[in-house]
Amino acid sequence: MAPAGLHAVAVRVLLLSLLAVSAIDVVSAATAAPLKFGINYGQIANNLPHPAQVSGLLQSLNVNRVKLYDADPAVLTAFAGTGVEFIVGNEDLQNLTDAGKARAWVAQHVQPFIPSTRITCITVGNEVLSGKDTVAMQNLLPAMQAMHQAVSDLGLAGQVNVSTAHSVNILASSYPPSSGVFREELAQYIQPILNFHAEVRSPFLINAYPFFAYKASPGSVSLPYVLFEPNPGVVDPNTNLTYDNMLYAQIDAVYAAMKAMGHTDLTVRISETGWPSKGDGDEVGATVANAAAYNGNLMKRIAMGQGTPLKPDVPIDVFVFALFNEDMKPGPASERNYGLFYPNGTPVYNLGFNGASFSPSPTFSSSSKPTVRN
Repeated sequence: MAPAGLHAVAVRVLLLSLLAVSAIDVVSAATAAPLKFGINYGQIANNLPHPAQVSGLLQSLNVNRVKLYDADPAVLTAFAGTGVEFIVGNEDLQNLTDAGKARAWVAQHVQPFIPSTRITCITVGNEVLSGKDTVAMQNLLPAMQAMHQAVSDLGLAGQVNVSTAHSVNILASSYPPSSGVFREELAQYIQPILNFHAEVRSPFLINAYPFFAYKASPGSVSLPYVLFEPNPGVVDPNTNLTYDNMLYAQIDAVYAAMKAMGHTDLTVRISETGWPSKGDGDEVGATVANAAAYNGNLMKRIAMGQGTPLKPDVPIDVFVFALFNEDMKPGPASERNYGLFYPNGTPVYNLGFNGASFSPSPTFSSSSKPTVRN
């Protein structure tokens, strides 16, 4: 019998091999090149695979961009040498406004992992402006500025940019897209944030979920329109542009809102979008079939390099939410069922590439602490 340590290593290697091989079955040969989408790796769960397993899974799926809600060292270490790009996050706005603390955080949580792990962006806060904490709103830009200064001071400015993720609810109007405008009471915060993005050349991040619009008004919102399924489309009377899905309309509404504030020099990136496979009784539309349609159709459009009607030459840039179902997330049942995969490694649904799936594999508790997504 081999020593216990060697036996454990052998088991681990076997599990990773099985995970990688079975994952390849999920995606067809057409995805041999990396798919141009990212995925949100949330960890509000007590049954997730070890980050080393997750690294193997994402490499086998050719996913080359990951967004974290913290800077979990176990994850960043597990992905060393893979070439996967990371967005890491810090939501401690109060401390981040202190330049020294911001620099200390970057020096401890980001700098040591570069260049082995590709960290390309730090998000400061999450959906702060759509909340009710006015102190956090006031701290958001100073924290972003302090973080950018820290990145610069440590010689990382050419590799790592700084941003923050906003809910699409910061828009007062999004229909038609050309009438997009930010909420008036948020203008005092958004205008200087837009100026900051233009100065440091970082993307404007939006979390957009057409599911919420459908859930709120299933009688008036077309399901094919929100799922990227065939439909007549909606014409913007001001531009004569036709939209066949809500997500693209939301993206262009953000572009219109930024233009109204004098900025046509920024890029919109969707930092979160997705569709739950299960929900409470009153969560209309939260089904496996709809989740498979939304994410599957979205990935097909990403693979086509498609842009929005307003920006046809700018391929949409999307981070899907989320990698796994997260059993410890608070709120309605849908919050715990956005995952593309169950924690045991099996897909929640076929993503439209073929019908194969993983063989179940044991789960390992991650050593990292869960982070709460607002």
